[in-house]
Amino acid sequence: MTEPGWWILHVDMDQFIAAVEIRRRPELRGLPVVVGGSGDPQQARQVVATASYEARRFGVHSGMPLRAAYRKCPDAVFLPSDPATYEAASTEVMDTLRTFPVIVEVWGWDECFVGASTDDPERLATELRAAVVARTGLTCSIGIGDNKTRAKLATGFAKPGPEQQAGDGGSYRLTKQNWAEVMNHRPVRDLWGIGARMSQNLGELGLHTVADLAVADLDVLKKRFGPKMGTWYLALGRGLGDTEVTDVPREPVSRSHEITYPEDLTEFADIRERVRQMAIDMTREAVAEDRWINRVHVKVRFISFYTPIKSRKLPAPTQDPDVVATAALTILDKFEFKRPVRLLGVRTEFAPPPNDSANPAPPERT
Repeated sequence: MTEPGWWILHVDMDQFIAAVEIRRRPELRGLPVVVGGSGDPQQARQVVATASYEARRFGVHSGMPLRAAYRKCPDAVFLPSDPATYEAASTEVMDTLRTFPVIVEVWGWDECFVGASTDDPERLATELRAAVVARTGLTCSIGIGDNKTRAKLATGFAKPGPEQQAGDGGSYRLTKQNWAEVMNHRPVRDLWGIGARMSQNLGELGLHTVADLAVADLDVLKKRFGPKMGTWYLALGRGLGDTEVTDVPREPVSRSHEITYPEDLTEFADIRERVRQMAIDMTREAVAEDRWINRVHVKVRFISFYTPIKSRKLPAPTQDPDVVATAALTILDKFEFKRPVRLLGVRTEFAPPPNDSANPAPPERT
């Protein structure tokens, strides 16, 4: 018998929010279902939270405006979002997984990492999937890996295909042994955490595929993206990642808040006041949790959906709302406001309490 090894399993629920709605309204099974906002696609400034696989075949996807989803699939069933119900369903799923001799690290309503010592991770994945559907009526797909990066990516191969239903997926193993065969020919955008903008940035360095990134010059990456992120991208191209799974709740490293406004904002003074108040409110929340802020980000979405984000590192960690608000407004002044604004957001990053004997770092702008 093979000796048990340490395996990471990434459990990802299938169309989770839509599936929870279908669970309480079984007559919706097999129909295109779209969940988001108030559920009224005629109301402006609302987005899709989740679309069932049937709706996705019409091009509906998460983050899409409800109005656009309606144009693509007018016959879909549109439902309002119900966070409390999704939270309860998520708890059912996670509690089911915890009945096994594994460690469950929750990452959200619909996903978690499972750490297990086993000689047959595929069998464990099958048992986990069966237990979840038996207890909750919900289905999941599971990626199996020798670290979190590979397990997360493996889940994409385990998911149901375009013409399949929820529950038709299964599990897939991605490890050091088959990484190159499975991933090398794929575009860098297929990697966990690389979006369209970063894919373009890497492409400017001649790094288009996973294989390109895996053999990239580390010094070039560090020069372009900084020591931390440059090293991270090289590791990502090689499929390297964390192997630790913990059931200790993760302490938040940042807090963010954003608002999509029912009417576009056109007056700069109004925009400044909204950002200032948002920064003050978020600082007060941080102080209530005894957190210190060391970086501020400001996000602006224009009516064209262009969404730049800029940030500034503070001279020293602070709990002063005025310092954070001033930083946010300084960042805001770096934007070009040539179009009306539909969304504003502020994010604060946390740091350990300041050491009085340490010299504060100079402000950093991006």
